[in-house]
Amino acid sequence: MKYKQINTELFKLNRRRFTRQMKDDSIAIFHSNDLMPRNGDQYFDFRQNSGFFALSGVDQEESVLVLFPDCVKEKFQEVLFIKKTNPYIATWEGHKLTKEEATQISGIEKVFWLDDMENILHELILLSKRIYININENDRFITEVKPRDLREAKKLMDRYPAHKYHRSQPILKKLLMIKSNFEIELVQEAIDITDKAFQRVLAFTKPGVMEYEIEAEIIHEFIRNRANGHAYHPIIASGKNACVLHYTENNRVCKDGDILLMDFGAEYGNYAADLSRSIPVNGQFNPRQKAVYKSVLHVMKEATQMLVPGISLEDYHKEVGKMMESELLSLNLISKTDIKNQRDIPAYKKYFMHGTSHHLGLDVHDLSDRYAPIQAGMIFTVEPGIYIPEESLGIRIENNILVTDNEPIDLMQNIPVEVEEIEELMNAGVLN
Repeated sequence: MKYKQINTELFKLNRRRFTRQMKDDSIAIFHSNDLMPRNGDQYFDFRQNSGFFALSGVDQEESVLVLFPDCVKEKFQEVLFIKKTNPYIATWEGHKLTKEEATQISGIEKVFWLDDMENILHELILLSKRIYININENDRFITEVKPRDLREAKKLMDRYPAHKYHRSQPILKKLLMIKSNFEIELVQEAIDITDKAFQRVLAFTKPGVMEYEIEAEIIHEFIRNRANGHAYHPIIASGKNACVLHYTENNRVCKDGDILLMDFGAEYGNYAADLSRSIPVNGQFNPRQKAVYKSVLHVMKEATQMLVPGISLEDYHKEVGKMMESELLSLNLISKTDIKNQRDIPAYKKYFMHGTSHHLGLDVHDLSDRYAPIQAGMIFTVEPGIYIPEESLGIRIENNILVTDNEPIDLMQNIPVEVEEIEELMNAGVLN
């Protein structure tokens, strides 16, 4: 991996936080992600299962974590199984973790080869009464692909039908929503790398460049600063493309007079940043672009101040909607008659159709309970936008915010966002 070794105390802390929520006499089993076939004899780049990584720090395929806090067998409260390497694997695939390295990364003393798992795990399961299984419970994601955790859970249920089964995801959601200082530092590192990429783009962008050239500048800065790569597929959308919310083709020429909407973020140590900025391709906002931009920026700043402990995300989004409604009225995009005649769908949704905030962490749309009240330690995006297809104008501005018991902390406060800052930096335009 490109990133520096993460402090082992993070994974020890996460395991303690998880096992405190387990029922008595329970064992929890977590599997690493599969290597996903790409085509022919190729695989996609490996990305670790976020829950597995949060609890172990092991960033390697064919790995299994077992947590059994009430285990009567000495030192078997935490067990890790990893792939046994050999000279052939070393030659063709490269280095795989040794047992000692796995212990150094995870803080787990009992590390075995995967070849030994069947007998060891069988004994541990028979000492338990309950089994926690880790199945993806993102309520906005349904896939026909059966991940390893799900396949292995079905095998367990067939082999041990008398055990009681419990879900790990509700515990993981509570755990991962609240970031420790270790995790905040990792997100901040991803943000700092993203900042460098944005500064590079400001100096590079001009009429005539292709969207994919800008994408190339971003990944250049990511890789040279130890990022894994993109935390998600980058959106580099100029002109009318900016009105397509998930535009990812990135193949259009950036023209004089266009606004370029960019939504990208580095992934560092598997933790994500999520930035959106909208800049004038020629380095100068025209009056209409500036007016829309300042409306979006106003909503972002006001929404940020609302991220305080106790408020629900549902109420938060309703209040942001009211702010956006006011801005759209001032821009003459909607009228009071439109508001009066609105029914199930608010009038402002014509120009601002997505939500304002989501949790951020190991995933760009981080594992969370969306119905839980906002709490200190959560990290949210704040990303209002206004999209006007008839004007080929789309503007979105997004920062990442840490909730505290005092006031929200903008983790992207050093990344240029004001109209004057952006214009000045673009017109200074020297690429380092």
